[in-house]
Amino acid sequence: MKEAKQTHEAPQIPPKLIRKPDRKELNLSGRGRNVIAKARQKSEVGRPGPKVTRPEDVMHLAVVACGNRLDETLTMVKSALLFSIKKIKFHIFAEEDLAEQFQNGFSQWPQTASSKFQYSIYPITFSVGNAEEWKKLFKPCAAQRLFLPVILKDVDSLLYVDTDVLFLRPMDDIWKFLKDFNSTQLAAMAPEHEIPKIGWYSRFARHPFYGVTGVNSGVMLMNLTRIRSTLFRNTMIASGLSWENLLHPLYQKYKNHITWGDQDLLNIIFHYNPECLYIFPCQWNYRPDHCMYGSNCKAAEEEGVSILHGNRGVYHDDKQPAFKVVYDAIHEYPFEENLFQSLFYPLQTKFLDTVNTLCGRIPQVFLKQIEKTMRAGYEKKVVRHVRPPH
Repeated sequence: MKEAKQTHEAPQIPPKLIRKPDRKELNLSGRGRNVIAKARQKSEVGRPGPKVTRPEDVMHLAVVACGNRLDETLTMVKSALLFSIKKIKFHIFAEEDLAEQFQNGFSQWPQTASSKFQYSIYPITFSVGNAEEWKKLFKPCAAQRLFLPVILKDVDSLLYVDTDVLFLRPMDDIWKFLKDFNSTQLAAMAPEHEIPKIGWYSRFARHPFYGVTGVNSGVMLMNLTRIRSTLFRNTMIASGLSWENLLHPLYQKYKNHITWGDQDLLNIIFHYNPECLYIFPCQWNYRPDHCMYGSNCKAAEEEGVSILHGNRGVYHDDKQPAFKVVYDAIHEYPFEENLFQSLFYPLQTKFLDTVNTLCGRIPQVFLKQIEKTMRAGYEKKVVRHVRPPH
């Protein structure tokens, strides 16, 4: 595919950011392979139809699942499939005992859903440093996302999301940001916070971070080809380091100063390489922090939430009912049922119980975009099935 794709201590700055020419590295086979920790057997749920799917028609999404994240991950995948237009290839990194459970979960989905995607399951692996140390960094296995450019060598571009993410509009829309990258940008994230005086990084960080409030890595769009071919400025090697060679020394240097694990390491990297990062608005990574201290994501107020990120465990407790209501509605929606009758209207009704909470008091922030997405899909179906006049 062709998508183009403050300071704490002074870095050792190479003459310029060194980049090899971009090259098209996507080489997607027609059938997805399941890679399991012990037995690398081929398995497939999303089967392509008779029509040949061109690489540029496939979007790639990666997620890392460990522990009790099976249902949450399946619900995230479900939300992506409900609204997206192009086919999706899911790259699922999971502990060995979850691999078979993912296969069983996908096998129960109807053909109308499974025909829209392919998937591969990979074991949790870390190519440099102490694997157990990486695995325990912040959340279980979350550091795996740092190694995606190294592991997925045949993937050109990729969207990474945490398991607690829900799509409320087509994934195609965030995928389009790749075309907005300038010649130096190779990743995109949303700010960690909109207001510096109540932001975590701006108040408490003991390490360098991006911009004024830092960035949140729960939704991260990456041009992997560019990441692999770039030398990154840092405070250790004057000539710059490749992504793979940077990760371990960076962790060793800052491990006693970071709180949020791999996200902190990403903030350090882009603090010293700000020209490499594209910032998308908060509506693409909408979290409880955007409403629990008062509404502070203007883009979501105007256009509605595009991607909901239920961190802090809010899908599974009663601290932020507005987030839980959305998660439950998508989780319980039966594939092939009418989206308005079986998803949106029940969601709208349940939202009435949240209007007295901080995050639920502006229902349209949560409902506007998902309703718009459903109406657009409905209108497309109507147009497609209306016969032209004779």
